[in-house]
Amino acid sequence: MITAADIPSPALSIVGRHNSGKTTLIENLIAELVSRGFDVGSVKHHSHVGFEIDYPGKDSYRHRAAGASETVIAAPGQMARIKTINGEVECGDIVRSMPGHDIVIVEGYRKSGLPTIEIMRAENDADARVAEVFAQGARKGWPLGTDFTQFTRGEIPPSDVADAKDRFDSPKEPAISSLQLHRRSGALVGNEVVEHFATQAPDYADISNKLPTNQTIAVVTDIEQAVAAAELYGIAAFDLNDYAGLADFVEQRCVRPQISVVIQAGGESRRMGQSKATVPFNGRPLICRLIERLAPVADELIITTNEPENLGFLDELYPQLAIRLVRDAFDVRGALPGIYTALSAASHPYVAIVACDMVFASASLVVAEALALNESGSDAVVPVNKHGYEPFHAMYRAASCLPAVRAHLNQGERRAQSFFDDVEVLEFPQSAVFAAEPMGGCFMNANTPEELRRLEDGLLNG
Repeated sequence: MITAADIPSPALSIVGRHNSGKTTLIENLIAELVSRGFDVGSVKHHSHVGFEIDYPGKDSYRHRAAGASETVIAAPGQMARIKTINGEVECGDIVRSMPGHDIVIVEGYRKSGLPTIEIMRAENDADARVAEVFAQGARKGWPLGTDFTQFTRGEIPPSDVADAKDRFDSPKEPAISSLQLHRRSGALVGNEVVEHFATQAPDYADISNKLPTNQTIAVVTDIEQAVAAAELYGIAAFDLNDYAGLADFVEQRCVRPQISVVIQAGGESRRMGQSKATVPFNGRPLICRLIERLAPVADELIITTNEPENLGFLDELYPQLAIRLVRDAFDVRGALPGIYTALSAASHPYVAIVACDMVFASASLVVAEALALNESGSDAVVPVNKHGYEPFHAMYRAASCLPAVRAHLNQGERRAQSFFDDVEVLEFPQSAVFAAEPMGGCFMNANTPEELRRLEDGLLNG
């Protein structure tokens, strides 16, 4: 059975220069999120080689001194692991080793690729210099992630000046080139020397690789020009002491969203010859396998069915899950009526809809879809492959999808994806599916006893 400890954790990085106040900010942010009931993990990037958290005289230290490459110190309610490694572990690998959290807060690791919150404090000289460069870049329209260090490099060949002149003012230009950046900054262009960009000054050399990037989603600062720059870039800005406001933002953007998981069990299947929910699979009702695979990521677990009287045994098997059995809202069969029932029954804003015959339904994929829905702001995240959409292992935003589904039902539609043109659908490609669920097979389903037996045999012999 899959447990919450198997589910990847979303993560967020808090970055800033030395003495910016990162640790204080993280301490208060963690406390605020924990007070809201979230499970929070944390990672601290220690830049010094050879730091030691175990000390001479301790038994565990003696184990390592004797040559053990890995030592676990375990006690009731607490455990620590000390391991000797070569080099430095990537941030992504560290986060992947910390599953089961609603959010992992990382201190540092600016280049990890994680969503990043930047802290800048007026009393810190390095932060003030960053804010100045940040503001200048915003005013001049440079994209976040610009490599400002290139302004200190050598002369651009005159031939490149003529080549780029026509592109400079084009609104269709997809990206700002190195030449354009030199020209807009007043750096050396051809044989012409004009006003230098701030990062060319010696005092700015130490912050040239510590500026906001295209991964920056917010800044926390008491510097007015940094707030103004954030506004120009369209990213959020918070006061240094606004921990509640920052926690609201993190909860909305980064924390694992609350999800209603709806397993569509339907009822009598003509091709299967009996209810798919209760058909035996590996010696147990198939619905039990789906419940156990998906329950770890369900803040609410719903089974839609037109035979709730035949599924009453689930309360006895899983009393801790408080499973809700919901009758289909329509007497007519069809995929779209089933989606309507699922969306209207859900209590949470994000609704994962999964068919009960998807033997390898993936909790990890559900989480990945929810995070993609969160980040993109779309109305639905639907896997897509060579066969088309997979609407019955997808994530929906109930508030926007339910009215669209209702409108298409009123028009007589029954197809699952008939309403997709009326909402913003984020297609989830196969590469993203495999990143979430490397084992694959998420969409394999069984419509006949023969298909079910093949899947069962494959599971037993795999």
